[in-house]
Amino acid sequence: MTSLTPEQRQQIATWAAEGANLNQIQDRLRNELGISLTYMEARLLILELEVKIQEKAREKPPEEQPKPTPATEASEGDLQDTEFEQPAGPASSLKVTVDELPLEGAIISGRATFSDGNTAMWFMDQTGRFGMRGPAPGYQPPAADIPAFQAELDNLLSLRGF
Repeated sequence: MTSLTPEQRQQIATWAAEGANLNQIQDRLRNELGISLTYMEARLLILELEVKIQEKAREKPPEEQPKPTPATEASEGDLQDTEFEQPAGPASSLKVTVDELPLEGAIISGRATFSDGNTAMWFMDQTGRFGMRGPAPGYQPPAADIPAFQAELDNLLSLRGF
């Protein structure tokens, strides 16, 4: 792992104190300090530095309501997914799910259905690398969905202990 100067260590602590989450700290390390780390490496760095990431107040979940069954492929009939939906905004239809059984070689995986109706598979491997497979080669989700997807994925990973 990269050795940091005392000033860099203090800068990371300052970012965390200002309310930056792990993804934001990882981005700032890359953009402002020129240090490129995987998600898992950034998480381990935060633990090593004993920096506390501030928890955002979570909204109380609404009472359980029956959910419509998501359409799944026939070969995935045995998988039970946990579904999370992005809060409704203007034409927001982002849905992110977590597979009960992760893809082979992944420690966690799931699917994201974007506002354009396309579904992509996402996964994280044992080294903390994130990957995504779109419905077709070269698929790019709508740019407006990316920040919401990143926030929801960060929330899901936090809830699952990643």
